[in-house]
Amino acid sequence: MEKVFEDYISELQADMVAICLEYVEHKADDIFIYCSYEPNMYVFDVFYRINGKLVHKNQVNHAVEQHIYDVSSDRHKAVLKIGNENLKSIHNKCEDFNREMPTEIKMHYDVKENSLKAHYKYELVYSHDNELLPDDIFDSWFDDVKNRN
Repeated sequence: MEKVFEDYISELQADMVAICLEYVEHKADDIFIYCSYEPNMYVFDVFYRINGKLVHKNQVNHAVEQHIYDVSSDRHKAVLKIGNENLKSIHNKCEDFNREMPTEIKMHYDVKENSLKAHYKYELVYSHDNELLPDDIFDSWFDDVKNRN
């Protein structure tokens, strides 16, 4: 059976989850993945819920009693690089299948339930604003998730 557009997108999103899960050695409750594409700029970032604590990728050791995670800049760069490559591949698949590329993808992966939910936007989020940056949107989402819990 020939792959359809959704198969490719699902595989790429699953790879994003896998690399983020590998970063924390499969020891997280939830993974929150932020992807953004606005004219010629790709952004990928991630934060986690570990032991009930919401933390950025460089703070994962704050959620455990002993520092067990490798949070070196090389590991950060590797995760971000692979995530961005996957995001570019999503863009390529959108072009191949004549589909609109989302400007924003927010994914929540529930590790225990093995459940991935994704929300997509197609309108510009920050590039039309002279002061707003992708990091602002990412940080705002982090704060929203934190305030809901």
